[in-house]
Amino acid sequence: MSKVAFVKTEDRTIGVKSSITTLGLNPVKNKDVLIKPNFNTADPTPGSTHNDTLMALVDEVWNMGAKSISLGERSYPPTREVMDEKGILPLLKQKDVHIIDFDDLEKKDWVEFKSKDSHWENGFRIARPILETECLISTCCLKTHQFGGVFTLSLKLHVGVVPTFRHGYQYMGELHQSPHQQEMIAEINHPFSPDLIVLDGIDVFTDGGPATGKRAKGNIFLASTDRVAIDAVGVAVLKTLGSNSAIMKRKIFDQRQIARASDLGIGVSSPSEIEIISADQESMAFRTEVAHALLSG
Repeated sequence: MSKVAFVKTEDRTIGVKSSITTLGLNPVKNKDVLIKPNFNTADPTPGSTHNDTLMALVDEVWNMGAKSISLGERSYPPTREVMDEKGILPLLKQKDVHIIDFDDLEKKDWVEFKSKDSHWENGFRIARPILETECLISTCCLKTHQFGGVFTLSLKLHVGVVPTFRHGYQYMGELHQSPHQQEMIAEINHPFSPDLIVLDGIDVFTDGGPATGKRAKGNIFLASTDRVAIDAVGVAVLKTLGSNSAIMKRKIFDQRQIARASDLGIGVSSPSEIEIISADQESMAFRTEVAHALLSG
């Protein structure tokens, strides 16, 4: 069974702390921690990670005994420009968080992966810090994706560990032009595994996305160590809120991102292997509704 902590809240600080506490683990103590946010663009949440969520997560990781904290990201526009626009750099400096801009990595720090059954024509590259950190924490949003991904949660978040363009090759060009985009998203996740995933679902895109879209209030936080499990619960939340046909008309474990990730052993293979843990009585009613959507497909 893979556990997914479920917190009903409108407060991001409470959401971060309560979801991690409910999950009941501490993977960060005495470790160098790397946080991977959703800074693909600087668009308002859920277009990107909310600054309050990131700051609350940093505070919690320090409180849990981390040795150091870094933030690593590759954005769609230049990464520093996105961080500047979000106003996050001075906040991170105040919290003693080191910035790793993947745009600045040398050739040797983009590690190549190839597999015979991959949908990537010539494999893909992953930022070395993602692979070598002692503890990886990923924090994602809850939203649909109108450009072929269908949804962008924890699996899709990690497209940001692959370069847009490197060594003469357009990796994002290949991804977004491929009919196998969803499978390729899952395959990016195979060489590494986050130690903790925290999902901010207070604000949600139920259609459109990833930068802008149709807004709804989910008022939830999720936490897990299993990318498939947390994405499956996230899609169940979208179904519960009411989303577009790509979400509503397909069973959750038939979604190609999830199906391919399950095939690769990245996470669970069925809803019955997921335990959704309610943080408190206030969270229970919505948790039960989402669990029903998950089991119903």
